[in-house]
Amino acid sequence: MTDRRKPTVIVTRKLPDVVETRMMELFHTRLAPDDRPMDRVALAAAMATADVLVPTVTDRIDSGLIAAAGPNLRLIASFGTGVDHIDLDAARARGITVTNTPGVLTEDTADMVMALILATARRLGEGERLVRSGRWNGWGPTTMLGQRLRGKRLGIVGMGRIGQAVAVRARAFGLSIHYHNRKPVHPEIEAELEATFWESLDQMLARMDVVSINCPHTPATYHLLNARRLKLLRPHAILVNTSRGEVVDEAALTRILQTEAIAGAGLDVYEHEPAVNPKLLELENVVLLPHMGSATTEGRIDMGERVIVNIRSFWDGHSPPDRVLQTMF
Repeated sequence: MTDRRKPTVIVTRKLPDVVETRMMELFHTRLAPDDRPMDRVALAAAMATADVLVPTVTDRIDSGLIAAAGPNLRLIASFGTGVDHIDLDAARARGITVTNTPGVLTEDTADMVMALILATARRLGEGERLVRSGRWNGWGPTTMLGQRLRGKRLGIVGMGRIGQAVAVRARAFGLSIHYHNRKPVHPEIEAELEATFWESLDQMLARMDVVSINCPHTPATYHLLNARRLKLLRPHAILVNTSRGEVVDEAALTRILQTEAIAGAGLDVYEHEPAVNPKLLELENVVLLPHMGSATTEGRIDMGERVIVNIRSFWDGHSPPDRVLQTMF
């Protein structure tokens, strides 16, 4: 569809200044006054009047909100890669197109995966807290012993863009690459990464030293790492999650960390964000970050530019490049 008027675009969160300036130039844009999530009432009001809604992963766009949306809402141009916060079936039923911003955060997120692997294996969080507390008494031959990465096995759960970028980095640290995916990646990619495909997630988990979660949250991946699967991990294993908290049974993981049944975990996402299990906060063998895996200035600007491209393409009557058709693992 081609509409010569400028679309009314409502943005739910504060975005980088350069992105907001460009949006104001191109569209009738209503910007968020601050960087706090909209409540449900505000979201409903925005969806009642917008031609295009630009939400973030903190906005739950469920079937109820979509059913009550105004007749002019044609596009939900999400600022982010994940789309589990949007009821895609309800959007399709209303004829609303949904787009996201894939690819632009791959490198930043993969960097954070490696940072968490290193921080967890080498106990960096514990060491930093020890120094700050004033309790550090100097170097000792058995003080703060962690694990060497070279020669260890890394199991990647979800071998998409980010999983592959993690594999590239991990190989440089001497880790051998293993992965579980809905299906094997292209043989050329597998050969380049020297990666081993495991059809059975259970079998892979039981043999890895490090496990990185890099799959999206979908109904099929909810609690993919449940209590039973977490118990398959080896005692010296570490688990890193930068994808979505719902992929891991957080309560079960907490219990396993409490009993030191695994060596540790590095978490950037949580099952009930922004709430974090209070028992996790008490543990030394877990590194906790505030969902900052993609938090680089360059990444956020790239995300905004992709949102703008999707809006302009759609409003000019073309299929937007990042139209979400389905989510797969």
